[in-house]
Amino acid sequence: MVLSRRSVVYILLVGALVLMLSPFAWLGITAFKAPSELRAVPVHWWPHHPSPGNFLEALTNWDYFGYARNSLTIAVIYSVLATLASAWAGYGFARLEAPGKRVLFGVLLSTMMLPQVMTLIPTYLLFAKLHLINTYMPWVLWGLCGAPYLIFLFRQFFSNMPKELEEAAIVDGCGQVRIFWRIFLPQSWPVIATSLILSFSWTWGDWIAPALLLDTSRTTLAVQLTTGYHNAHGGTLNNLVAAGTLVYVVPVLVLFLILQRGFVAGVATSGLK
Repeated sequence: MVLSRRSVVYILLVGALVLMLSPFAWLGITAFKAPSELRAVPVHWWPHHPSPGNFLEALTNWDYFGYARNSLTIAVIYSVLATLASAWAGYGFARLEAPGKRVLFGVLLSTMMLPQVMTLIPTYLLFAKLHLINTYMPWVLWGLCGAPYLIFLFRQFFSNMPKELEEAAIVDGCGQVRIFWRIFLPQSWPVIATSLILSFSWTWGDWIAPALLLDTSRTTLAVQLTTGYHNAHGGTLNNLVAAGTLVYVVPVLVLFLILQRGFVAGVATSGLK
């Protein structure tokens, strides 16, 4: 039997999906294991005595929701500010004329190739000199600067909007700021949804920046999940880590479910053109 090209593609996609979901499945299995099963030899591929109480213990072992509040505060601040700043910058690159605009846009995109570790020490020294360590102001400043990929998405979307809309607004006496706020920004809802999801998930899942800039009391859930679950001997309670991590991904999933239609449309109309 000869498989069609479409069948081969579907088989490869299903195989890739299984590979990507297997760590998540193992996380779910581990979350229901008793501590003794974590060290069992041979490995227990399925918990013999499921322990749903692991989830309650993971949420009450320390101030889980307090750290979640810290993460939510940072993620909301950054995602809202980054979306607005990136939209404004993308509008400028798409609709305004200025010398060197293309070169500047190329430089902006090139910054996406810089690994985060290259800027860790300069970032820390800068915020230390500004006395912003152990505050949430770094995320405010990062948000106000926008994000290169989000600027790219908005620029692509705004570049494809009809020029007649802009010309009609100019005839009616609108300036560039009013054109942006009244016409272009409301029309860019798919890209706004995409930007909110991406920026929120980036910040919610970030470990390096909070670990570098915040102390234990103000740090985020991502950091605390990796350091907070220990037994009396200092060993890591991996079943509680797994349970806490499963709860940890819920806000991102909820946000995606709410904005998924706009997210798909935003990627289709901006990221692929």
